[in-house]
Amino acid sequence: MLVWLKNPEEHFPEQHPGHPVCEGVCVGKIVEKTGLSQSTVSAYMDCLQRAGLVSSRRAGQWTFYRRNDDAVAKFAEILSKEL
Repeated sequence: MLVWLKNPEEHFPEQHPGHPVCEGVCVGKIVEKTGLSQSTVSAYMDCLQRAGLVSSRRAGQWTFYRRNDDAVAKFAEILSKEL
C-alpha cells in the first residue's frame, strides 16, 4: 500500500470528483485494488497512520490517505542501519 501511495496518480487514476488523488486516495479505491475487505484495509491503514507513515483526512463518508514521505524515508534509513 505504501508503494502505491508513493505514486498515487499511477496506481489510482480514477478518484471521486473534487478529490484529486495527490491530496489522498480514498480507502474505497485501496479496497478495490487489494481485493481485501473494507475492515481489513481500514485496520492496515490505521496501523500505518499510528506509525506516522500515512496521514488521513475525512470528507463526508470517505477517508482519504496520503503517504508521509519524510516518515517513510526515516523508517527506511533506520531499517537499513539496524538490519
